[in-house]
Amino acid sequence: MSITPVFFSKIRGWKRLGIFALLGLTLSWVVSCGTGNVNNSTQQSASGNSNVEFWTMQLQPQFTEFFTDLIGTFETENPDIKVNWVDVPWSAMESKILTAMSARTAPDVVNLNPSFASQLATRNAWLDLDSKVSADVRQTYLPNIWKASTINGKSFGLPWYLTTRLTIYNTDLLNQAGVSQPPTTYAELATVARQVKEKTGKYAFFTTFVPEDSAEVLESFVQMGVNLVDAQGKAAFNTPEGRAVFQYWVDLYRNELIPPEALTQGHRYGIEQYQAGQTALLASGPEFLRTIAKNAPAIAQVSATAPQITGPTGKKNVAVMNLVIPNNTDQPDAALKFALYVTNNQNQLAFAKAANVLPSTVAALSDDYFQAIPADAPTVEKARVVSASQLQQAEVLVPAMENLNVLQRTIYDNLQAAMLGEKTVDQAVTDAAAEWDGRG
Repeated sequence: MSITPVFFSKIRGWKRLGIFALLGLTLSWVVSCGTGNVNNSTQQSASGNSNVEFWTMQLQPQFTEFFTDLIGTFETENPDIKVNWVDVPWSAMESKILTAMSARTAPDVVNLNPSFASQLATRNAWLDLDSKVSADVRQTYLPNIWKASTINGKSFGLPWYLTTRLTIYNTDLLNQAGVSQPPTTYAELATVARQVKEKTGKYAFFTTFVPEDSAEVLESFVQMGVNLVDAQGKAAFNTPEGRAVFQYWVDLYRNELIPPEALTQGHRYGIEQYQAGQTALLASGPEFLRTIAKNAPAIAQVSATAPQITGPTGKKNVAVMNLVIPNNTDQPDAALKFALYVTNNQNQLAFAKAANVLPSTVAALSDDYFQAIPADAPTVEKARVVSASQLQQAEVLVPAMENLNVLQRTIYDNLQAAMLGEKTVDQAVTDAAAEWDGRG
């Protein structure tokens, strides 16, 4: 098991019509049932103990010992609370939590991400933490990361583990192309893309325009200075800056500097292409370096890392995993106590070291483990420090909002149409804005 898929949560988006139909039913249920005490999955035991059910995403078996020990210590310190840990396969989490919410059998603490959780947060599904978590405790978390789990001014989740995107690059391919340094901006990326294609016949990079997959292109709009929506939720990308980003991606595609599969294949295809030595750059988290070493040791030998590519804003992406508590739990205090324990400084630092991810608390991130390494440290350790250093400028580039999936689909569909010559860039931008503002 690799923890890597967790960080493609916002990258991958949501899977499809069946889930969205269920989402609609769940939202209707949340609105109609409010905050009644209806959770059947956690009952007060006869002994008076609180039984807390805790769901995570695909952390077994790699981290079974870690969480068994963590839960055991928590229960020793809190003998009146018992925790039942349930690990859910990555691909099944969204549908399972929606089903559980609809059936009123939801867990008390669940590991999600802000993008998906926000779809239910707007309908009062999660415990409002603003009145439950003190200002002192709240300040132990990185401020920008705390904001990732807020919507309409309300906090609905506790930040947990993080990653910032890096540029993993093939030094051999760049050398063959005469490129001495990996690109740091989208402007430089376009130049490198042409140089790699002309000199090697290969592509510099792959990114996907499949609406249900990666949000990387959507994030590029923000990095290049585009506001996606305004304060009223209306389209704000129908501007010269927005049209320039549309034109940027259209030009790369029409000049054959992006693989044609970008319109049909997802992020996983990009990973495969990098591991096969067919692309020079890969945008991913540092935890993926171990996967490359396992799957493609020859490519790993010539791989190095650099800060993520950004635009003139200098903004950098961070992917966040959080813990949310269903509003209808019958153990809100016990659930919150456990969630705060999982995400405290000590436990975040321990898990970050075990999983090669980043913590979301100020003190844990300040640990020497993320600050300095020997000059001869292996690539994966260098990547950790680069990744951690980016958190000072990092933010969730596309914040939680209602119908975020619709916004991504609308922009990607029209961007694809412009790439294929079915629309001009101006028409594609205009149509995308009209579709978003006119959604039902």
